[in-house]
Amino acid sequence: MWSQCIRRIAVIATLALASPALAQDDDAALSAIVAAWLAAPHGDYRSPAFTYWNAEGEVPTSCAACHSQPGFIDYLGADGSAAGAVDAPAAINAPIGCASCHTTAAHELDAVTFPSGASVTALGEAAVCTACHQGRASSDTVAARVEGLDEDAVVSELGFINVHYAVAAATLHGAHVRGGYQYAGRDYVGRFPHVPSASNCTSCHDPHTTRVATETCLSCHRGVDEITAIRTRHGDFDGDGNTAEGIHGEIETLRARLGEAIVRYAAEVTERPIGYAADTFPYFFADSDGNGDISPDEAVFPNRYQSWTPRLLKAAYNYQFAKKDPGAYVHNPGYVLQLLHDSLASLAQRIEVEVPSIRRQ
Repeated sequence: MWSQCIRRIAVIATLALASPALAQDDDAALSAIVAAWLAAPHGDYRSPAFTYWNAEGEVPTSCAACHSQPGFIDYLGADGSAAGAVDAPAAINAPIGCASCHTTAAHELDAVTFPSGASVTALGEAAVCTACHQGRASSDTVAARVEGLDEDAVVSELGFINVHYAVAAATLHGAHVRGGYQYAGRDYVGRFPHVPSASNCTSCHDPHTTRVATETCLSCHRGVDEITAIRTRHGDFDGDGNTAEGIHGEIETLRARLGEAIVRYAAEVTERPIGYAADTFPYFFADSDGNGDISPDEAVFPNRYQSWTPRLLKAAYNYQFAKKDPGAYVHNPGYVLQLLHDSLASLAQRIEVEVPSIRRQ
């Protein structure tokens, strides 16, 4: 209780500096905002997102922009430094708080450049969200790594490319920012427009709790009790014949099928079994006992999968892309369906795998 009181005083002080008018609001309203923030992911100072570097005593410059409030302030240039870069390591245990978003620099941020080099402008208040929820890799990253290599030759220098986490903005903007691996010769959809009342981050997510206003979704999408049951597309994209399930179900079935195809490809083409551990970096490991599961003993860095072919790496990257945006079915279902479908089609050139014959978006 005492630690929360201390943190609340710190938050109020931050509010006073960042927005004097807000600091003078009714104390009950302020308390509600602080409580909401403390209970949300951005305020969880015990989270690995803010404690991963505790042993080092500082968050490195390459991570600080999104994993420490001082780092984000540095990135924005709100501390008087040059904007667009972090100049020094940042404090640990410093979650994203009021001063991250309630500064002049944050309010004026309107454009963000993605890992592909593509920029998106006119973002408005969604810009501060986009700055961190864009991932750290792109189609271009993968393409550059495998350029000139035989699609099905094991290359010892290749390693898994992780898109990073919570990549909602990369999903939302689709082909324009190339967050997923986009296969040559295939077209991909761009930004998912949705409707004007649900067109940016804070239209759907409460800025302090990050919770989704599901009642707003269900007021338009009638006949369902939860947002995962919303359809948004009318085709049968996973080939199971069920056109009544939500688009979330279509995506999850395709992603599961892709995971199975990745395992089969590794076993048959590289002859080195692979497995996936969702919560342990770098996620893909050698399945040393070939039982199809990655045990805690196998999910260790020295046992990371090291028998990548370009074809396998592309498919695994897209599998992870779909996995690391659990809201992809809302953010841009067409884009993710295309990535999963094309990844399956690529693997099917070498192994026997069912690829839905229906249209891919």
